[in-house]
Amino acid sequence: MGIPKVVIVGRPNVGKSSVFNWLCGRRIAIVDQMSGVTRDRVTHLLELHGRFVELVDTGGMGIEDSDGLTEHIEEQIELAIDSADVILFVVDTRDGPVPLDKEVGKRLRYVTAPVLCVANKTDTEQLDSQADEFYRLGRKVIAVSATQNRRRAQLLRAITERLPDDSDDESPAKDAVMKVAIVGRRNTGKSTLVNTLVNSERMITSEVPGTTRDSVDVRFELDGLPFLAIDTPGFRRKKSVSTNVDFYSTHRAQRSIRRADVVLLFFDATQRISKVDKQLCDYIAQEYKPCIFVVNKWDLLAKSMPTEKWVTYLRDTFRTMWHVPIAFITGQSGKNVKAMLNHSQMLFKQSCSRVPTSRLNKLVRAALKHSPPPLYRNRRPKIYYATQVGTQAPTIVLFCNNPQALSAQYKRYLLGVFRDRLDFGEVPIKLYLRNRESSDERNEIDGKLGK
Repeated sequence: MGIPKVVIVGRPNVGKSSVFNWLCGRRIAIVDQMSGVTRDRVTHLLELHGRFVELVDTGGMGIEDSDGLTEHIEEQIELAIDSADVILFVVDTRDGPVPLDKEVGKRLRYVTAPVLCVANKTDTEQLDSQADEFYRLGRKVIAVSATQNRRRAQLLRAITERLPDDSDDESPAKDAVMKVAIVGRRNTGKSTLVNTLVNSERMITSEVPGTTRDSVDVRFELDGLPFLAIDTPGFRRKKSVSTNVDFYSTHRAQRSIRRADVVLLFFDATQRISKVDKQLCDYIAQEYKPCIFVVNKWDLLAKSMPTEKWVTYLRDTFRTMWHVPIAFITGQSGKNVKAMLNHSQMLFKQSCSRVPTSRLNKLVRAALKHSPPPLYRNRRPKIYYATQVGTQAPTIVLFCNNPQALSAQYKRYLLGVFRDRLDFGEVPIKLYLRNRESSDERNEIDGKLGK
């Protein structure tokens, strides 16, 4: 399973970023008295009782941003809530419940993730009774103070108790239904492929762009294995989203990508790659989803163009996605479709793979010996040990003496080593760098494993 996400939400200026920094143990998010300082999501890898979680800070709900970024802020908040395993609903004890707190509470009423109401700025015991007023929001209330360091251990324990079960067996079951999102810009043949897969006119197909207005789940079997195909609306450039239908179609398609195990990104062989394709590819990469570039309608060009030309075109356009496999298919006739789906199953298995810590550290030790990290302020950065802490996407943590000292170029080198030597050759990998705690005596990279 992936690393659980603990998302911090609330109205502006209740101290969400202060709570975020307090739980992280260091200043990461910007803290300011001015509302709306946090706009994008800020994340940090946090260890809770031997288990890792991603702590996510978000912008203030209900804020009218002075720079006209309200829609962007709200979108980031929705993305965070949608992916959350636990939600921390932060309120201000000194202000007491205000109408905007109630509005935020309404937005959280139908989420499936457990919600904790964190009454921040409860600086003294005398304010505890004031924090109890938030019970009227219908949530478990924990009165804390980020500035006075009150009840941090209690809050962390409550978060840990609400995390999803951490199963040791994370490999996909043989009969597990793999979810495949079929995405692309309009009129690339996505719905035609779904009809071919289920051997029926399940989806409406038309030469009119935008026929599919909602994401639709279609179950089918291939060689006795179950699949779930998610047919999505065609993506449009943001400035072209002119109606409510278009707006919600885009958001549902993005949600389909987030819940998919593998994404099939469709291109029309007869059309050039567009800005929409690039935006869509960026979104898939941002969500760390295994992906196949699917060049559809290849029968129209097979005789006049070699596949190598389109491969070069894709690799030159998406330089950071060199690990993504490419399939050439004809969705209408089903040519090469079975091979594409078999390959998507391989990607699913790769994303669920787990590498033993000893093997991972042996590989990192060899990578460091082959190409040591460059000097940083006249000192060589040290990596003490590595461990895999999650799957889907495979998530690796490197414990080192100074995470800032390892350059982006060197991190790309390590990711390349992991792809070449481990079972993650064609899927995204999350890589985190963390300071080693002074009490942590593990030093596997140097061959000296401590306690």
